[in-house]
Amino acid sequence: MLNLNQRDTGTFLFVIIITVLAPFVMNPFPTESAMAQFNAGYPDLMQRFVIFGIFAIGFNILFGLTGYLSFGHAAFLGVGSYAAVWMFKLLSYNIIPALVLSVIIAGIFSLFIGFLCLRRSGIYFSILTLAFAQMSFAIAYSVLSNPKFNLTNGETGLQVYADDIQLFKVENLTTPHLFGVKMNSTYELTLGAWDFQFNVGYYVSAVVMILMFYVSIRIFRSPFGLMLRAVKTNQTRLNYTGLNTRPYTLAAFVISGMYAGLAGGLLASMDPLAGAERMQWTASGEVVLMTILGGAGTLLGPVLGAGFIKYFENILSKINDNVLHAWFQYLPEWLENSLVWVLHWFTGKGWHLTLGLLFMIIVIFLPGGLMDGANRIREAIRGRKAKKNAKTPAE
Repeated sequence: MLNLNQRDTGTFLFVIIITVLAPFVMNPFPTESAMAQFNAGYPDLMQRFVIFGIFAIGFNILFGLTGYLSFGHAAFLGVGSYAAVWMFKLLSYNIIPALVLSVIIAGIFSLFIGFLCLRRSGIYFSILTLAFAQMSFAIAYSVLSNPKFNLTNGETGLQVYADDIQLFKVENLTTPHLFGVKMNSTYELTLGAWDFQFNVGYYVSAVVMILMFYVSIRIFRSPFGLMLRAVKTNQTRLNYTGLNTRPYTLAAFVISGMYAGLAGGLLASMDPLAGAERMQWTASGEVVLMTILGGAGTLLGPVLGAGFIKYFENILSKINDNVLHAWFQYLPEWLENSLVWVLHWFTGKGWHLTLGLLFMIIVIFLPGGLMDGANRIREAIRGRKAKKNAKTPAE
């Protein structure tokens, strides 16, 4: 299927099925239930799942295949967002031109940064990418917000105004759309106690993520991907053979940057606002965590890591003391207050602590990330089946 082997075809179909059904799967509890707090099938969060999945897939092409750890990929995410918003301001709210420009601008920007940073490797490469990302953040925050050539609008952020040019403005379309279909359109379906939402923006982003996932599979299985794996294994030995590895690593860097630019364009399509905060080092660190947590160098790992972090970030942060008291209201008052006091430090504003503990547990017990855990479970199931078959007498 689509020139993929059996295993990759299974993985690809799994991603398609999970992506299509995610808005329903992520709403397992009835709306009126106390456990509805753990539902995540609402449009804004679901869109972030797939958009940051694209970001992580692209980063994995660089880090997972070549071993080059970039701490500055948020710069391309921010550049993609700015490019998309400028297309909204100058042309129209149609997302297709915006996404195309986001990918092109991010590709050019990553070509420039990669050409300079790839002169070094290891920790020196990582520090150089971090330095360029922070310089990009500072420039977007201050220099490019100068009234003479205001390209980023500084701390306020770049946004679309009613008096912008928009050469192909449509009067009744004042939000991002796909050929007339608004990205923020939502269709609701109620089945008993469950409420399901079909959001156009989510499914558009989901289709883009599925396409980008397919492209990543082809890159992983191509001779180009094999060469990138060789770079990761022993770049020095390749250089001794007379092979110049820089064009390969630069190509991987640019492709990865274009993925990040596409993710930035989709973020702007979800909310036509671009700010310098998307270029901060924390955003770069987040995609590193997503990739490592899911399983660097695996196909499915970055997507799982992005979903894992975004899910717990949003769910844990909205569990406040009132929610905790509602959960434990049937307990004796002293026990209720004690439990709320303890959990208070791990939820709400303390969600970072819980996420950090989860990350530590996974790294310690599953060095290969979530995919390592999935593989162990699969091997355990296969082992049990093999033992059961071995004990069964031959007929």
